[in-house]
Amino acid sequence: MHFRKRTHTCGELRTEHSGTSVVINGWVQSHRNMGGLMFIDLRDRYGITQAVILPESAPELAERAKEIRSEFVLWIAGTVRMRENPNQTIPTGLIEILVEDFEIINRSEVPPFEITPDTKAGEELRLTYRYLDMRRPDLQKKFILRNHLYQITHAYFAEHNFLEFETPILTKSTPEGARDYLVPSRVHNGKFYALPQSPQLYKQILMMSGFDRYMQIVKCFRDEDLRADRQPEFTQIDVEMSFINQEDILTLAENFVARSWKEILGIEVQTPFPRMTFNDAMTRFGSDKPDLRFGLELTDITEIVRNSGFSVFTNATAKKDGTVALINAKGCAEFSRKQLDELTEFAKKYGAGGLAWMKFSDGAVISPIAKFLTEDEIAAIKQKANAEDGDLLLIAAHEWERCFTILGALRTEIARRTGILEQVKNSYSFSWVVEFPLLEYSPEENRYIARHHPFTAPMVEDLHLLATEPEKVRAQTHDLVINGYEAAGGSIRIHENAVQQRMFDLIGLTKEEADQKFGFLLNALKYGAPPHGGIAFGFDRLVMLIAKTDNIREVIAFPKTTSALSLMDGCPSEVVDSQLRDLGIALRKQPDKIESNN
Repeated sequence: MHFRKRTHTCGELRTEHSGTSVVINGWVQSHRNMGGLMFIDLRDRYGITQAVILPESAPELAERAKEIRSEFVLWIAGTVRMRENPNQTIPTGLIEILVEDFEIINRSEVPPFEITPDTKAGEELRLTYRYLDMRRPDLQKKFILRNHLYQITHAYFAEHNFLEFETPILTKSTPEGARDYLVPSRVHNGKFYALPQSPQLYKQILMMSGFDRYMQIVKCFRDEDLRADRQPEFTQIDVEMSFINQEDILTLAENFVARSWKEILGIEVQTPFPRMTFNDAMTRFGSDKPDLRFGLELTDITEIVRNSGFSVFTNATAKKDGTVALINAKGCAEFSRKQLDELTEFAKKYGAGGLAWMKFSDGAVISPIAKFLTEDEIAAIKQKANAEDGDLLLIAAHEWERCFTILGALRTEIARRTGILEQVKNSYSFSWVVEFPLLEYSPEENRYIARHHPFTAPMVEDLHLLATEPEKVRAQTHDLVINGYEAAGGSIRIHENAVQQRMFDLIGLTKEEADQKFGFLLNALKYGAPPHGGIAFGFDRLVMLIAKTDNIREVIAFPKTTSALSLMDGCPSEVVDSQLRDLGIALRKQPDKIESNN
């Protein structure tokens, strides 16, 4: 085979190239034999170019071209000419190549699905043949976009005097939070490395080493339950700064986001972004990552129904943090009983025991709970919810955070069902959620655990509460929220040994456990640690948002499924016994669910 290297890509040729002799290389997108004319559409990642063979003047070429099929790899040599029937939908649509020679570089079997933007192939099939899926131009555009964000990231942080470091991938296991992926050591049998959930401790150590501005585009790993916007391995833009306050971090992050949206999408993003506390975000929107592209704010009616005749409400409000709140689904009074039952089942997925509801229609209230409420209570609920004829109120009763979490999920579901999400799909909202609780109580572990991570600094004005009411202590945290997704998160860190030790005490670590897990950090804090803080952007999520897709697997070259499988190469997979012997490992069969419940 004689291979001729391309002079131009398949997306490059324009009218000014007319009359030029060229060679293009690529994959056959389509081929058509029209009798008097033969057409070949050749594709590479830059675009598609039409080539034409004239059987009358080139019978030998036409005969050889009969072999061509979709996804064959070709080189085509010829002269650019203007098309008689232009295709205005593609950049190369005004020209074509009159073929003078070509050769099949490689043949292809019939692909298991069409390599087109509108392929009907299911995701599992496409992930199994990911190398074919990634030939699709719409998917390739997402990875070109991803590369653009890489370049902006490097340039932006370099301009702001950040140094890029590479932190270890084989690290110490410190299981506080998500589960670690463990890596057994062959050299030290019985001991394990962990893949990093974050370079958190290393970047703090860098601050203590005098490198006051650090950045890294880094792979991180978490062995946790997956969903559409989460992967077991993911990429983040990791940032840490010394001698700063929270305002410095927020300003740096906002300007980075604004620059990215401007350079990639041509969108001017207004800064500074609005900010709200965790408490406000939960009570207004039912989420610590609220989608602010639409309203549907929540309403607390605890005091109105505290002494009502409806036992579900009174029982809930009698408990610590018991709350009754609602969402006004404007114009949804026409929802059928079937739709209301579906919403009830939906709410149960988020911890609701049930869902109370009220419809207002023709001046009347329709509700199975109306008989338990007085006219004054119903009027007060209607007034506080700003309800009018045609509205549907969905009411939840639970402890404070659970109650609002249920309603927050319903808020998004109502927006989906009523078409609100479709209306706002091409817009963006940016906001900060700050002042998260420092700690939360885990009944399963019978102890406090860190809401973010145990290296987060408490707010100075709440330090006095650490000894008496630790659950009320707010943290110096900041989460960047874009369209209802947490796009970045960070905090001011603890930089004093005594405060860090106190934090470990609060989450139930003995001095020995703290030394065993985090002794190197505690030691470093003894030697003049600077005030520092940082943020980590979810790189994959940023690309997902910029690309306007809700599936993070669309912007990761070789993603895992929601069950953490790589369908293309079949991992995870079993290993041979000799590998296990080298590691000093024997496999123990996991008891099935039935056995474990007995």
